[in-house]
Formats: sequence, structure tokens, C-alpha cells
Amino acid sequence: MKKLLAVASLTLLVSGCFDDTTEQREFINRVKASTQPKVEPIPEIAQFEHFAYSASDLRSPFVAPKPELIQDKLIQVQNCLHPDPQRKKEPLERYPLDNLSMKGTLGSGPLTWALVKASDATLHRISIGNYVGLYHGKVTQVRSNYIELLELIPDGAGCWKERLTKLEMLEAGDDSSS
Repeated sequence: MKKLLAVASLTLLVSGCFDDTTEQREFINRVKASTQPKVEPIPEIAQFEHFAYSASDLRSPFVAPKPELIQDKLIQVQNCLHPDPQRKKEPLERYPLDNLSMKGTLGSGPLTWALVKASDATLHRISIGNYVGLYHGKVTQVRSNYIELLELIPDGAGCWKERLTKLEMLEAGDDSSS
């Protein structure tokens, strides 16, 4: 029985290897003869025009201007409150107030310093007269649980307005500031 099955499978296998492909070749030749290749012409290349760049000494439009340069260029309105553009910036003026947190105080009375932690984990000691935050916040009071700042906020018309702000000490486990 096994021999008969083996002979039958071998016969089917050999009959499948028949080498008559004339029908397929005739079909391929008919299709090739009836179709025309459609090749679009090559587009003409536009002539290159040289452009001389003459603004190389100006500020790049892809780089944001430095804040100091913007501030110097603002037109100052006469008899109007505005920050001193010549004043040297202090280290904590690089951070917005929400990136600063009060951690404690040192000293007592008029010689009280506040310990302020910045978002990059640096600890700073500040007292009355120091500047903090992006809006020229001058420290006016240092208390045991908060720092009071007098900020200068631009009003959009070239003048600045004063605003009192507090940077409060955080409770244990709280990492946000107000």
C-alpha cells in the first residue's frame, strides 16, 4: 500500500513539471504589442539666479533677541515709571517666581536673610533690596514665612506699573510656590 501511494505521488509530481509555457508567452507578447509606454518628458530646469545676501551683519531672524537688547530698544515715555536698564541683573532674576521657593530665614530684625531655592536646586540668600523674578521684583520685606516683592509690570504703552507680590514659604512636602 505504501509503495502504491509513493508511485501515485511521484507520478503527480512529475506530471506537474511539464515544460509547455507557449500559452503564457503568447499572452505576454500580445500585451506588450498592444500597450504603448507613457513616459513624460523631463521637466526643464529653471535657470539659477544668484542672490547677494546683504544682511549678514544684522541679527538673525531665527535667533531670539537677548532680553537686555529688547529692553534697551523700548521707547521710554517721559514722566513714566520704568526699570533702570543700566542696573546689573542679579542671579535670581533669571527665574520666574513659580520656579522659586522660600525655604527659611537666617538672622533677625533688620538683618534677616531669606533662603530661596531655584528650580535648578541652587540655594540663594537674599535680603531687603535684592531683586528676584523676571519682572524686576525688589525685595521690600523678609518675614519668617514670606518675602514681599515690589514688581514692575509693563502696561503695553511704554510705562510700567508697580505690583506687590509675595513669595511664601512652603509647608513640609509642598513643592510649589505662590
